[in-house]
Amino acid sequence: MRSPFPPGSSRTAYRTALVTGASSGIGESFARLLAGRGTDLVLVARCADRLDELARELVERYRVAVEVLAADLTDPAQRGEVEHRLRADPVELLVNNAGYGAFGAFAEQPLGDQLDQVELNVVALMRLTHAALPGMIERGRGGVLNVASMAGFAPSPGSAVYGATKSFVAAFSESLHAELAGTGVHVTALCPGFTRTDETREPNLLWLRREDVARAGLDAVAAGRALCVPGAQYKAALPALKVMPRSLLRAAANRMWRQAAETR
Repeated sequence: MRSPFPPGSSRTAYRTALVTGASSGIGESFARLLAGRGTDLVLVARCADRLDELARELVERYRVAVEVLAADLTDPAQRGEVEHRLRADPVELLVNNAGYGAFGAFAEQPLGDQLDQVELNVVALMRLTHAALPGMIERGRGGVLNVASMAGFAPSPGSAVYGATKSFVAAFSESLHAELAGTGVHVTALCPGFTRTDETREPNLLWLRREDVARAGLDAVAAGRALCVPGAQYKAALPALKVMPRSLLRAAANRMWRQAAETR
């Protein structure tokens, strides 16, 4: 297979990949970019019809093999099928993209919705990573790209559970990256800011394009980087978030949350 990267590059071309949340948004962009790089795919999401349509398009356009695995990753039985697939037929790259967040005051939201966020954003990501890593370590080659968020680095009033889950993903990924040093397996946390799922609108100072986010993440894990923050504006913001007094950060986040709630 022809490498998608220039000769002499330190990046790695993955021959096979499993992408969760692949039917839309950033997940769809991951699938399209990987197919364009010649990667055979396993696409996972709840909507079988969307996955089938995307798979047919990618097979026809890029001549790659695409397997569809419809599963709700918050359901232990369906998630178990994906875990089994990763153990039985290992892939070289796992993209843990599936996730969601609910907006609203924590005490006013149904507890079940909050627990589903943890189940998808944390438990499913951790279980799929655990299923994928042994095969990668045995082969001495592989990557795991975990989609976190800039929300993981700051207080997130109005989306407290979402922010907490993304903080877990970033910390978990960095720890695994350190654990796996020297094994040939890389774990990367992708931490985008606001990202448009509608590709017809242009990016601006606040909003990123989903394709740019997906490309940055894929290049980062292939290059063996622990952390990827797409967009110059968010790269510049991250050091400020780390050094700003937490009281000021909480106050600023609270003002933003209240203003957003008033305009909804």
